[in-house]
Amino acid sequence: MTAHAKPARLLVLPLLAALLTGCGIRATEVPTDFGPAPSRVRCSLTEPHVTTQSSRGVPVRVFLLCGSSLIAVDRTVPVRNGAADSERRVLVAQGLLDELTQSPSAAEKEAGYTTDVRGGTTVSGPAPKDPDDTLRLSTSPDDLTSYALAQVVCTFSDSAAAEGDGSVVLGGPNTTPPRRYECTDEVRSRPGTKEPPSTEVTEN
Repeated sequence: MTAHAKPARLLVLPLLAALLTGCGIRATEVPTDFGPAPSRVRCSLTEPHVTTQSSRGVPVRVFLLCGSSLIAVDRTVPVRNGAADSERRVLVAQGLLDELTQSPSAAEKEAGYTTDVRGGTTVSGPAPKDPDDTLRLSTSPDDLTSYALAQVVCTFSDSAAAEGDGSVVLGGPNTTPPRRYECTDEVRSRPGTKEPPSTEVTEN
């Protein structure tokens, strides 16, 4: 090695160290491409969706499916002024059913909301020997999917269609005795595997 090569090498080392410490870690050294960020958080709506059916409608909540749970969303159902309590209960129940059978809004679909309640389902009041708060569906509760039954029970029990104790009395179109159903935390969190608990009701 020549005499002038050694000092030249010694000068290069501090310069290289200075460059390394001055630059720091570059952001592009480690790949971080995880794809585009989602446009909307799942099951989260930026604005409440309320249908504008009638200026005389009453605000209600219906339970839609999102992920593996039931999530309440805002709706409005029309109720005729002057309706008796028994008639009002049926009118509210039918309005709720209509909302459950409708396809979720575009914003709700984007956030992952769906419904399992099929169109054409209707509701009527009690049969002659039923309790006064009975609601009879055109489709027997036993014939509904576990998801649809959970949606109906939780929606009805959280509305003027029920008596306010968190339960609802449901029957089918035939003479099968109605049953009292409850919407529990387990039903709301696992509607596909946890059916609403029910008990027999006594006749009037």
